[in-house]
Amino acid sequence: MKEIPSPRIGILVVAYNAESTLEKTLDRIPKDFRSRIAEILILDDASSDGTFTAGCRWSQLDGMPPTVVMRHTKNLGYGGNQKAGYALAAERGLDIVVLLHGDGQYAPELLPEMVAPIERGECEAVFGSRMMRSGSALKGGMPFYKWLGNRVLTRFENGLLGSRLTEFHSGYRAYSVAALRRLPIDRNTDAFDFDTQIIVQLLDAGMRIKEIPVPTYYGDEICYVNGLRYAKDVVKDVLEYRLALKGFGTCPWIPKPVDYAFKEGDGSSHSAILKIMRGLPPGRVLDVGCSGGLFAERLEDLGHTVTGLDFVEVPGVRDRCSEFLLADLEEGLPPQVGADFDYVVAGDVIEHLSRPEHVLRELREVLRPGGRMLLSVPNFSHWYSRLRVAFGAFGYDRRGILDETHLRFFTRSSLRRTVRAAGFDQLQVTSTGAPFWSVLGGGTVARTLGGISRLLTRVRPTLFGYQYVAVLTPHAAQTIVAGEHVDVQDILNHQYVPAGLAGRVGAGT
Repeated sequence: MKEIPSPRIGILVVAYNAESTLEKTLDRIPKDFRSRIAEILILDDASSDGTFTAGCRWSQLDGMPPTVVMRHTKNLGYGGNQKAGYALAAERGLDIVVLLHGDGQYAPELLPEMVAPIERGECEAVFGSRMMRSGSALKGGMPFYKWLGNRVLTRFENGLLGSRLTEFHSGYRAYSVAALRRLPIDRNTDAFDFDTQIIVQLLDAGMRIKEIPVPTYYGDEICYVNGLRYAKDVVKDVLEYRLALKGFGTCPWIPKPVDYAFKEGDGSSHSAILKIMRGLPPGRVLDVGCSGGLFAERLEDLGHTVTGLDFVEVPGVRDRCSEFLLADLEEGLPPQVGADFDYVVAGDVIEHLSRPEHVLRELREVLRPGGRMLLSVPNFSHWYSRLRVAFGAFGYDRRGILDETHLRFFTRSSLRRTVRAAGFDQLQVTSTGAPFWSVLGGGTVARTLGGISRLLTRVRPTLFGYQYVAVLTPHAAQTIVAGEHVDVQDILNHQYVPAGLAGRVGAGT
C-alpha cells in the first residue's frame, strides 16, 4: 500500500509591535511538534519597534523549523496581513496553516491539537475557543466587558447564521489551505472583522468548523482593537450577508450563485410566465437565459420541447432541456439556434444586455409567423427604486430591480418603445407584485403583504408593479406596393426598395 505523505503544516505568525513578546511566544512551540512544521511564516505588519529584528534573531537559532520573516513597509491591517500570509502559505505549498498571534495571547502549546482534526479529515477549519469551558475566560484575565461583548455578539451571530459556535472572536485558528483557496478572502476587509467574514464564508460554502477549548491569557500587550467599532463592523458584516441572501446589497465577499432558484407559484415573473404557458398549446420553445434549467424542466413537463441558451453551463441543465446551447448574447444569437420556434421566453434577460434592441430583433427572426415571445423586465419606476434615488441612496443589489449586473433599466413606457422598435406587437403587458415571499418567507406576514402589493399593483402598476410581463408577437402588417405584398418591417429596416424607388430612398424627396 502506498504511504500517504504527511500534510505540510505551516504556522502563520501575525505580529505588530510585538518585539517584547514575539520570541517568548515562539519559544513556547512544543519541541516535539517542531519537527512536524514545514515552515513558520512571520509577518511583521510595519511595526515601529524591533519586531522584525526579533523574528530574524529567533529564526537563526539552532534547531528551529524553517522560518521566513517578512516585514511590510506599509501597515496592511489585521485582515490585510492575514491575506498576505495565506497567499504566501498557498504559494509555498502548505496544506495546513495555523494563525498564531505574536503577542502570546493564544497558547502555542496547543498547536498539535489545533491541526489534528484537519489531519483526520474531520473539518476544514479549527477554532480555539476561550468560551467552551464555563468561567475559564474570566479566570484567565479577560475583562468582564470584553467577555460580555463576546457572548452577546456570538449569540447574535449564531442566531442570524444558524451556527452553534461557542465563540466567533477567537484569533487562534487553523485552516486547510485547499479550503482557503475556495474562499474569496481577497475581497474581505483589511480590518479586525476579517475573522468574522471568513467564518461567514466558511458557513456559506458548507465547510465544517470544529472548536477546541483553549486557555485565556491577557498580559501586558497593547490592544489595538477599538471595541465599539469592531462590534459595529461584525454586526454589519452578518446583516450584510443576511440581506444579500434576500437579494439586497451586493456583499462582494460572498460568492453570488450562478443559477436562480425558481419556485413555482411564488408570484415571480417566471411563475407568471409559466402560468401563461400552461394555457398555450405545446410547441418548440427557446428559453433564453435558462440558467440551471429549472424553468425549462417545467415547460418540458407541459409537453413543450425546450432549447435552453445561456452564457454559462450550470450543472444539470442538459438533463432538464431537450437541447442546450452555450452562447453570449452580447455577441448575438449563435447560428445553431435554428428558427421557427413557437415560443421564445426571455425572463429577466434583456436588462442584462448593453444592446437589448439588437438581441430582440434577432429573437424575432427565430420565431415562426404568429409565434409568441414572453418577456419580463423589472420596473425601475417601482416605489423601491424611486425612494432609493429620491433619498440619494442609490446602489446596486444582488438581484431584483437594482441587480448589480443590470446594464439597462426599463419603465413600462420605455419597454413598449423598445419592443415596438424591435418589430413586435404587444398582445399583453401585466405587472407582478413585490416578492415579499423572498424576503420574509412563506409566513402570514409575507402572504398579507403580498396580497396588499398585488392589489396596489392593479390600481397603479407603474408605481407598485415590481416586474412587467409582456406577451409579444412579430409585427405582421403588410403594405401593397405596385401589386406586391411587402412586410412593413422590411421597409423600416431598408431591406426592400421597390423598383423605381431605388436611388430615391433617403434622398429627402
